[in-house]
Amino acid sequence: MENTTLKLRGMSCASCANNIENAILSVPGVQACSVNFGAEQAAVTYDSGKTDVAEMQEAVDAAGYSALPMQDNVLAPEDDAERQERQVERRELTRRVWVSGTISAILVLGSLPAMTGLPIPFFPMWLHHPWLQLVLTAPVLFWAGRSFFVNAWKALKRHTATMDTLVAVGTGTAYLYSLFPTFLPQWFIAQGLNPDVYFEAASVIIALLLLGRLLENRAKGQTSEAIRKLMGLQAKTARVIRKGREVDVPIAEVVLGDVILVRPGEKIPVDGEIVEGSSTIDEAMVTGESVPTKKQPGDEVIGATINKTGSFKFRATRVGKDTFLAQIVKLVQQAQGSKAPIQRLADQVTGWFVPAVIAIALLTFIIWFNVMGNVTMALITTVGVLIIACPCALGLATPTSIMVGTGKGAENGILIKGADSLELAHKLQTIVLDKTGTITQGKPTVTEYVTVNGTAHGNELRLLHLAASVERNSEHPLAEAVVQYAQSQGVELIDAREFEAIAGSGVQGYVSDRWVQIGTHRWMNELGIDTNALQQQWDKLESLGKTVIWLAVDNKAEAIMGIADAVKPSSVNAIRALQKMGLEVVMLTGDNQRTANVIAREVGIQRIFAEVRPDQKVATIETLQSEGKVVAMVGDGINDAPALAQADVGIAIGTGTDVAIAASDITLISGDLQGIVTAIQLSRSTIRNIQQNLFFAFIYNVAGIPIAAGVLYPIFGWLLSPIVAGAAMAFSSVSVVTNALRLRNFQPKTFS
Repeated sequence: MENTTLKLRGMSCASCANNIENAILSVPGVQACSVNFGAEQAAVTYDSGKTDVAEMQEAVDAAGYSALPMQDNVLAPEDDAERQERQVERRELTRRVWVSGTISAILVLGSLPAMTGLPIPFFPMWLHHPWLQLVLTAPVLFWAGRSFFVNAWKALKRHTATMDTLVAVGTGTAYLYSLFPTFLPQWFIAQGLNPDVYFEAASVIIALLLLGRLLENRAKGQTSEAIRKLMGLQAKTARVIRKGREVDVPIAEVVLGDVILVRPGEKIPVDGEIVEGSSTIDEAMVTGESVPTKKQPGDEVIGATINKTGSFKFRATRVGKDTFLAQIVKLVQQAQGSKAPIQRLADQVTGWFVPAVIAIALLTFIIWFNVMGNVTMALITTVGVLIIACPCALGLATPTSIMVGTGKGAENGILIKGADSLELAHKLQTIVLDKTGTITQGKPTVTEYVTVNGTAHGNELRLLHLAASVERNSEHPLAEAVVQYAQSQGVELIDAREFEAIAGSGVQGYVSDRWVQIGTHRWMNELGIDTNALQQQWDKLESLGKTVIWLAVDNKAEAIMGIADAVKPSSVNAIRALQKMGLEVVMLTGDNQRTANVIAREVGIQRIFAEVRPDQKVATIETLQSEGKVVAMVGDGINDAPALAQADVGIAIGTGTDVAIAASDITLISGDLQGIVTAIQLSRSTIRNIQQNLFFAFIYNVAGIPIAAGVLYPIFGWLLSPIVAGAAMAFSSVSVVTNALRLRNFQPKTFS
């Protein structure tokens, strides 16, 4: 099975999206298809042995639309021809709006005296002459509004109906009816009917719908702003060293293995590994980390981040669609093209909506014509029903909010794989946090350094110098913690002689003719070294769950170091914020109960699952789910992947493994737990926004159709003009998209 995304053209409403979806699903070998009207994309899963993209394109073409495969390189600049085509399309739509709007204004102003029955200065009666209105209306319907009729005819040939069907039937009926009183006014007078024409109604409706479509087009363009921002982050060129010379080449020409020079202030063009030089790099735009990171030979660098201080050379390890930035863009595109479960209601409604509306319109005409004997009333109500009932707003209600919401997530360092994940996150009740690498840093850190005598052998730093000089020969994680601590204190290290590592005990060696031994308390006892001077401090650190190592110089105990997996600076505040949001926070760890209790107390977690083996983590998630809770799992390691997949929402720490990220629904790029708080707040805001959109969409149709049909006329004498119906329909879509765009102002709430 393979996945592909198609860029769609020719859709005008949610019914079009349903038609395309059905057309693609009818292709043998297609397993699933999701068409997003707002994003104008189709996400397709298919069996490559049975079909291909070309067959899907043919099916879409046969349905009256067009489809193009999305560019393989997600960071490739937009094709010039495509950009020019979009600009031409918008200019043409703008021209049609101006022409139809101007003619409609003339028709309405000229009709005012006849409509009000009062003489209005400066508006001569001849402007309302039926023949003049017939001539003026023709270009509005058959040039400016031509697409409505063409698309309606295509739908009819396919035995389907769309929003264009409603518009074409409504305005066409008003225009055709008006021809009769224009050509045969005496016949109407003989029947006791006024020879009224509705050319201005048809013209105004087309003008308003085109205006709504233009505003909708511009607003929908803004929903993809996050994608454009992400694409804009990449560098345009790279300074590649080829044949000993520095050559500036376009980013697309960089290949794997190229050595690239980066100077201070420049953007790093692609992902790679530093081979020469060092610098500090601002990775905030990709990882969310505000503090620049020190990089040296062997360290990885990420494309689109900014080099701050030094110059360096690096070897390209990922280019084009494989770079970290490209993967982010791809995830955001997939999320924006996906469907949320809440959208199924709108899809089901639009599936039967258009046929139902046509049936209601026919019934309305029959009732008014037969019961009331009023053909004018029958025409006005029928056209009003057809026009106001457009389901366009229903089709936009969910995808526009999803597009903006996932884009805001990316801006905040949160990658949301699908709309269903974004929707489900607002229902979460329990957050399960893995300890190591999630709550904590995930690596040993020296947290306490205690000496027998602060002035022994010069000072404390002298002892640290001896210890770290020996430890840097070891590959043990605890040794790395000692070395990093020493370097953070500005201690200079030298080579040790006769280094030896004793498995399970420690290391030893000569540093400046001093015999240095670093290891466990048990090893010190085996060596016969007196540890009484630091015994009390050792007991205290042990009770706190710390790993304690001893430092002996010339067979005398001089210092101890408490080493622990330190809690991330943001963990306490993030966990407190989650609890204030009404969520239960649970810690899950394979560590012993004592260590787990210490970390839990530090961060304020009450419920703990300790000493849980990797194969037991899934069972723990299932236990919480069996309590009737909607559960999120947050983890970073390979052993967390099954639990991430089992949870209702899996949240991976972006600094963790690729396997964990692949198994998750949401990825926090920076590894900061505050991202969980932001993700849930964003989910709640997005769902609230969708609910508002659905209200706007439904209220226009639910309230508008009966009023347009004339149910209030017998009681209050109220009748909805087709012109008002057209305006309501057009601006229902605009109001939905505008409301969705409010999400761009989303800011995470902070908790004190």
